[in-house]
Amino acid sequence: MHVMKPIVYQVFPRLFGNRNTPCKHNGTLLENGCGKFNDFDEKTLLQIKRLGATHVWFTGVVRHTSTTDYSSFGIPRQNPQVVKGKAGSPYAITDYYDVDPDLATDVKNRMGEWEALIDRTHQAGLKVVMDFVPNHVARQYKSICKPEGIHDLGEDDDKSMHFSPKNNFYYCWGQPLDLSDLPKPEGELDLFAPQQYEECPARATGNDQFSPRPSRNDWYETVKLNYGIDYCDAGGRSEHFTPIPNTWSKMTDILLFWAKKGIDAFRCDMAEMVPAAFWYWATDKVKYRYPDVKFIGEVYNPAEYRNYIGAGFDWLYDKVGMYDCIRDVICGRRRAGEISLQWQTTDDIRQYMLYFLENHDEQRIASDFFCGNARKGVPGFLVSVLMQSNPFMLYAGQEFGEKGMDQEGFSGLDGRTTIFDYWTVDTLRRGYFDRRKLKRDEKQLEGLYLYVLNLVNAEKALREGEFFDLMYMNQHLAEKQYVFLRKAEDELMLVAVNFADTDADCDIVVPHHAISYLGIEEKTYETVDLLSNEKAVLSLKADAAVKVKVPANGGCVFKMKL
Repeated sequence: MHVMKPIVYQVFPRLFGNRNTPCKHNGTLLENGCGKFNDFDEKTLLQIKRLGATHVWFTGVVRHTSTTDYSSFGIPRQNPQVVKGKAGSPYAITDYYDVDPDLATDVKNRMGEWEALIDRTHQAGLKVVMDFVPNHVARQYKSICKPEGIHDLGEDDDKSMHFSPKNNFYYCWGQPLDLSDLPKPEGELDLFAPQQYEECPARATGNDQFSPRPSRNDWYETVKLNYGIDYCDAGGRSEHFTPIPNTWSKMTDILLFWAKKGIDAFRCDMAEMVPAAFWYWATDKVKYRYPDVKFIGEVYNPAEYRNYIGAGFDWLYDKVGMYDCIRDVICGRRRAGEISLQWQTTDDIRQYMLYFLENHDEQRIASDFFCGNARKGVPGFLVSVLMQSNPFMLYAGQEFGEKGMDQEGFSGLDGRTTIFDYWTVDTLRRGYFDRRKLKRDEKQLEGLYLYVLNLVNAEKALREGEFFDLMYMNQHLAEKQYVFLRKAEDELMLVAVNFADTDADCDIVVPHHAISYLGIEEKTYETVDLLSNEKAVLSLKADAAVKVKVPANGGCVFKMKL
């Protein structure tokens, strides 16, 4: 059995299975509906598997803030003043040991339904990725499902101290929380007595705002967890990691709790806001018991990549490097040749870099805020998937060209698919539950994604072969084209990608160094373009040009036997 190139399919269950349409702006659960764990039946999971996915990242599973009332099930209500949107942010966790009741058909059996979905996903041949949110929790965090003997976060804190390594939170010396700078929630506040959310002393926000008066741009609905760093010490930051801070133990217990249920990987939110020292400690403990569990880190500072890999991370977001560059190339703001600089920057850690073009934080390719046309994203997709052997992630709906141009509620018209509102995603609703209504261009795009994502794991040269960048000898192509070789054993792939809106006649120079390094015999080869299935005869000679025609917003993958 060969090693697979990991393909992560990110899906937001709250939206995925919701077939209610049309949805009301800022609508409640009752008005707009909600997707469920049970929407991921065997047929649906097999469709995701057929797309080429190896992993499914179920986003927003852990119980988080919401304005929906589940108090009849013993679940504490959340004050809407500290909830973003009607459905709430999946990154404002209210109970790390519970799952979102919105996603359950039977609220009392919500954990059982999630465990059944884990089993179904495994039976479909897919691995399960789950969020771990280590940096912050919701302001009204209270675990009602924690195992016996576990103390709640903040339960034993000394609130008279701004900072203590024994505390789980940071406190603002006796000052009450002041929310006067925040937008007022729409309706529902009258359900509360008292109406005003009160917190004294105020706690620091998740985005490191150590003030009792957060602004609307702060993560005001969350409070930061204390991993033993005093951010406001007299001389600046100071670290207090011995003895092991209380938060370290509690958060590691949470990871072990979910790993025991069969979680294959944790996508760790804002991992770099938590000290690497904690990750060294926690990943070691988890992997000792569950050696195959992977850790995916949302780390945006390239200077910290190697530090977090050393701390136990298996994959890291390549956002400020590869994503930002390819987005700019698609939008005509950078030359295609600049892609080379991005892989060179991380070449020593290439297998750890997770490439993507969409996720819940980023704007949809087809949105008016990105490039307005899903087809224009295809060359970026081809480069991201075919260039290296590292993992790739796509966001549910990307394969249908989802535009993300709804004004759902708290999430305004911003080209992103909401994570705060009860809503439905039109392309997913049709693509999974009413395929007869898929448009022709949506079916074609899905077909391309399906073909390429399966191709990369079917062809050894693309899956795990050597990579040779040809751009240093092809600067005449660097404005809109990108060309490279992949090789494994006696198979060679010549890949040419075209970001232009018109077909490109390309003279691709294969340098002598590539010929000798990859052991290519200089001769004429019969080839087939794996993307079009068209045959061609190509002559490979050192420092000579190979003439090929590359389609607009597309690419060619010429396969030849050496």
